Amino acid sequence: MDVKTIFKNAYLRAGITLIAGLVSGWLISRLSDAGDKQAGHSHEPTPDGVNLPSDEAPQPQVWTCAMHPQIRQDKPGKCPLCAMDLIPLKKYSPAAGDDALDPDALLLSDEAVALAGIQTTPVSRSNPVGEVRLYGTIQPDERLVRSQVSHVGGRIERLLVNFTGESVRPGQVIVSIYSPDLQNAQQELLEAVKLKDTQPALLDAAREKLRRWKLSDEQIALVEQSGEVSPLMDITANTGGIVVAKNVSQGDYVSQGSVLFSVADLSSVWAMFDAYEADLPYLKTGESVTYTVQAFPGKTFSGKITFIDPVLNRTSRTARVRVETANAGSRLKPEMYASAVVRAGLGQGGEMIVIPGTAVLWTGKRSIVYVKQANSDVPAFRLREVELGPALGDSYVVLSGLDEGEEIVTNGAFTVDASAQLEGRRSMMNSETPSAATVPGVPAQTGVSAQIKVQGLCEMCRERIEDAARSVNGVLSASWDSNTLQLRLNIDPAKTDEDEISKAVAAAGHDTDRHKAPKATYDALPECCKYRQ
Repeated sequence: MDVKTIFKNAYLRAGITLIAGLVSGWLISRLSDAGDKQAGHSHEPTPDGVNLPSDEAPQPQVWTCAMHPQIRQDKPGKCPLCAMDLIPLKKYSPAAGDDALDPDALLLSDEAVALAGIQTTPVSRSNPVGEVRLYGTIQPDERLVRSQVSHVGGRIERLLVNFTGESVRPGQVIVSIYSPDLQNAQQELLEAVKLKDTQPALLDAAREKLRRWKLSDEQIALVEQSGEVSPLMDITANTGGIVVAKNVSQGDYVSQGSVLFSVADLSSVWAMFDAYEADLPYLKTGESVTYTVQAFPGKTFSGKITFIDPVLNRTSRTARVRVETANAGSRLKPEMYASAVVRAGLGQGGEMIVIPGTAVLWTGKRSIVYVKQANSDVPAFRLREVELGPALGDSYVVLSGLDEGEEIVTNGAFTVDASAQLEGRRSMMNSETPSAATVPGVPAQTGVSAQIKVQGLCEMCRERIEDAARSVNGVLSASWDSNTLQLRLNIDPAKTDEDEISKAVAAAGHDTDRHKAPKATYDALPECCKYRQ
């Protein structure tokens, strides 16, 4: 096949063209690199991914552990405590004009702030108004509950109120009682009438006896005029309302003073709410309260707080709050559920610093916020401990720790705290001020990782092994795992090595994969630490 025939093939021509292009590109790249080297420039990226001229030395990259931020090394590797891969620690340098930047401040880039959705809000003063939600039930007004009693002893002959919940009106006959004592007292009255001219005091005594049994003067006069006695006595209701308790049945024998019925007047009711201790500062006697009940959606009822229980319930830790309400038409019925929202001030006078609840991080004993440093070109935040006052729904009163006008993180505070933990600064998990060795830019724990297998059983063994390892000069950190029996180390190779550390651990009474503990030292260990079979 001649050359002309070969070049007539389209696929072959395309392949030759592609190869020629690749070779040309490679030659051009080599010539460009040679020119740059002759000009004395280098475009190799720094560890942070930014091209710098060769005459500007890049900042040394520090590697840390996401779980143990105290670990700092000058090269990638494994965490000596948990064996996780180390991650590069991002450094942010203060911009020009930021010479007054607080050295303890956490610096974040504008991109990191935007990605994390971190938002800040200036601190201001306002009149604290708390929103308290109360839940309770409707109850009868205890002052309007009456007991219907038997004024004489006897047998119930007729029962005119037959069930609980029945309505009665004042003066209505509710029961008729057969009473021999009443009949005798009427007979005594008639005898006293015969002797009224000679013994008028006797007549007065007989009349007074019947009055005490709740007979009216008209009834007494009727007996005197007719000369007839009756053993039956009608008991009338002394109030109107609803029968809330029925204690007798027809035919029962009752004594004088026995409670027959309990009648509640529902023209006024109580809404009894339970208020927690934290809600009590916002509740005052005489304040108006509006509430709703499920039976009337959209309808609100109002009343005034007439009483707050001075003693808390020891089980529920709540105090009873009484709201008195007029009940026209008896729409509100006992045991209905009621819910109220009370908006009230603290009553301390003057304006106070109030911050959103999203700005506060709790650690159990401490309440912290992150304050943005003013007059800084780079977003800088510093942890601040504050003392909180009462809660105001979704916000809190700050008693101390913040000044008006300061700018605090109100959204993304957890993200800021997580960044502080990664840099080993003060945070929710670390209340101590970091030393200079842990400040970003000064590599700490810049050793090499090492592992030694050490025999042991319990927590006492762990403390003994780690203390023995740390006693060796050059050991930066030591952590022993009782499951894997691995002693993970971070050491300065210029000062010590694994062999020297192994000798120190063995001398403390624990066998290693390199040295065996002396028998006398092992025998002196507590029984829970005897690992040899």
